[in-house]
Amino acid sequence: MVPEAKLEQTEHGLVPRGDGWFVLNMRDAEWRHADGRGAVSAVGDDFEGERRFEQLGVNPFVLGPGEPMALYHWEADQEDFLVVSGEAVLVVEGLERRLRAWDFVHCPPDTKHVIVGAGSGPCVVLAVGARARDVLGFPADEAARRHGASVHEDTTDPGAAYGPVPPRRPTAYRDGWLPG
Repeated sequence: MVPEAKLEQTEHGLVPRGDGWFVLNMRDAEWRHADGRGAVSAVGDDFEGERRFEQLGVNPFVLGPGEPMALYHWEADQEDFLVVSGEAVLVVEGLERRLRAWDFVHCPPDTKHVIVGAGSGPCVVLAVGARARDVLGFPADEAARRHGASVHEDTTDPGAAYGPVPPRRPTAYRDGWLPG
C-alpha cells in the first residue's frame, strides 16, 4: 500500500514531504516568484531547487504580459503545456504562435521553445515534463530575444544561462494568480 505523504507548513505555504500520494490545493502550496519572470508553484518540480517527482515535472505557471516562463531551451525529454487561462506567445523552433485558453502544446524531445505571457492580464499555463534524461540546452534565438527570453550565446550550462536572470524566490500564493 502506498502511504500518504505528509504536507509540511512553511512560511510560504504547504510542501509535500516523502514519496507517497497527496492532495494539495495550489492556493495553499508554496510558490516561487520574481518580477518579470512570473510565478510557479514548486509543488511538483522546483526548477530552481530540488526535484520532487522522479518521472514527471508538473507545475502551474502564472505569467503576466511579457513575462517568460523560462529561457528559450530544448530538453532531451518530452514537455507539454496547457494554457488554462489568458493569452501567451509560444516561440518554438524560432517561430511565434499565439496561444489562448485551452491551447495544448506538445514538444517532443529536443524541441526548442519558450512560452511568454501576452494579452492584458495573467496567463496560467500547466507545464508537464518527463524526467528520464534531464539534459537541456539554451540556444540563442532572435524571436526569443525579442521577448526577453534568449541567452546571448548557446550553452548547455543552466548556471551560465540563468546567471544574469533574477531567481524566483519562495512566496505564498497571491490572490488573483489563479482563476476561479
